[in-house]
Amino acid sequence: MKFEHTEVWGFEHAIRGMRNPHNSWDKSDSYTRDTGWDMCSWGGVKIYFDEDKEIKFFIGENDLHLMQSLIKAGSEHRKFLRQIFVSVDITAPLYWWKHFDAYKVGTVANSCSTMHKLASTPITFDCFEMDDFEKHLDLFYIRGREDLIRYWENLIEHLEGLRCFYNETKDKRYWKELIRLLPESWLQTRTVTMNYENILNMYNQRCVHSHKLTEWSVTFKEWVKSLPYAQELFEELKDGRL
Repeated sequence: MKFEHTEVWGFEHAIRGMRNPHNSWDKSDSYTRDTGWDMCSWGGVKIYFDEDKEIKFFIGENDLHLMQSLIKAGSEHRKFLRQIFVSVDITAPLYWWKHFDAYKVGTVANSCSTMHKLASTPITFDCFEMDDFEKHLDLFYIRGREDLIRYWENLIEHLEGLRCFYNETKDKRYWKELIRLLPESWLQTRTVTMNYENILNMYNQRCVHSHKLTEWSVTFKEWVKSLPYAQELFEELKDGRL
């Protein structure tokens, strides 16, 4: 599982809108600045910027304190988080996407298509989530005993055979069986757009307590930590900290 091409934007207008209810714009101390640094400290405040290294955004102490207070007050008060947007390419197994799809509100995703492109490239081990693969795990059958690596070798050989037969014959029956037998660990890439509120909810529900899936408890959690001001904003979670 991997996260690529992460982009984050919207801090400036989110903070401006956050101060609208009390007309407290004069108390805002955040600003942008052009610098040549990747990430550093300026007056004790962390500096983050986008991949092209042109725009850098500083969250001031006054704004940060208000943001943290609103986050702690609950979802009805932290509406500004919904205006901080994230776009990222996520390559994850189908079983992970099932969990992710529970958070459809406020998210948009365009995925690579198994319907159109499944038969276009060879099926190998690299097509599946194998990060924590236990290849020597024993499987018990009536006919005897077989380790997991041999099972996967047989499965991939069978799937690749179906793919080749479909390409040779264009007989859709082979394609249908290929789709039907495709494991949940098949890796699919989606370009996802969401906001910091979505991410906070995912973290709180999937990562705070050790999830059975390391794709949540390790991989997703580490990606969240890499986002601008994640530590400062998400540390107000009631059930845990990053």
